[in-house]
Amino acid sequence: MAYLRWRNANARHRDVLAAEGRERARIRCERGHPLGQTPPQSRSVTTPPGQRDAPHERLLSMGGSFESPELWAFLESLHCGEILSGTVTAIEPFGVFVALDDGPDHPVFPGVGFITIPELSWRHFDAASDVVQVGQRVSCEFLQFDTWNMEARLSLRATLPDPFKEFADGTAVGQTLHGQVTKLVPFGVFVQVADGIEGLVHLRELTWTPVEAPSDVVQVGDEVTVIVTEIDRERRRLALSRRQDSPDLR
Repeated sequence: MAYLRWRNANARHRDVLAAEGRERARIRCERGHPLGQTPPQSRSVTTPPGQRDAPHERLLSMGGSFESPELWAFLESLHCGEILSGTVTAIEPFGVFVALDDGPDHPVFPGVGFITIPELSWRHFDAASDVVQVGQRVSCEFLQFDTWNMEARLSLRATLPDPFKEFADGTAVGQTLHGQVTKLVPFGVFVQVADGIEGLVHLRELTWTPVEAPSDVVQVGDEVTVIVTEIDRERRRLALSRRQDSPDLR
C-alpha cells in the first residue's frame, strides 16, 4: 500500500513537471526566444551549493544563446530564508513570476523570482489570481536557486502565519468540534472546522453502520459535530470522526 501511494504521488509529480515544462516552452516561444524545447523531466530542480553547474556549462545547456553573469552572481548571492521584495509580472497555471527589486531582468522569463502554486498560500484557493494580481507588490522568502531555469524559487506563504499550526497549538485529540461539510469524496468527507482548516472524516468514521457512499449520510453544507482523532503537524492533516461523537448512530 505504501508503495502504491508513493508510485501514484511520483506519477502526479512527473505530470506536474511535464505540464510546467510545456507551459515554459510556450512562454519562451511567445517571447521570441529560441529555447522552445521542454527540459528533461528527470532533472533536479535545484542542486546544493558547491555542486552547481559552472556558469558556462549552464549557459550551454540552455542553448548558449545568452550570457548573464550578472544574473548568475545575483542568484549565487542569495541565502535560504532571505526576504526578497518585488512585483508580480505574470500569473501562469504552474506559478507566479516576480520581478525582484534588487535583481536583474531574466533573459527568458517575465521575472527572476518564481512562486510555485503550493507556496502562494496556506489556505485553499482555486486559482493563483485569487491570491495575487499582476502588478501587486509582494515580499517572499527565498527557498532555492533553480539552476535549470536560472531563477529564485520563492515562498509567499512562508511570510504569513500558518493557520494549521495555530489551530494545532490550540486543539487536542479527543476534542469536540463543530463544522460544515465542504466536499464529498469516495473515501469520506471534508469538514471545515475553523477558518482555513478542513479535516477528513473517513467513510468508516461517518457512522457505526457501514455505508457505500458519503452521500448516504451527509451532504455538502450540512452542519456536523465531530471529534478530533489525529493531528498530523508534519503533513498538515486533520483526521476527524463523526461516529465517535454519536454513539446513538450505532
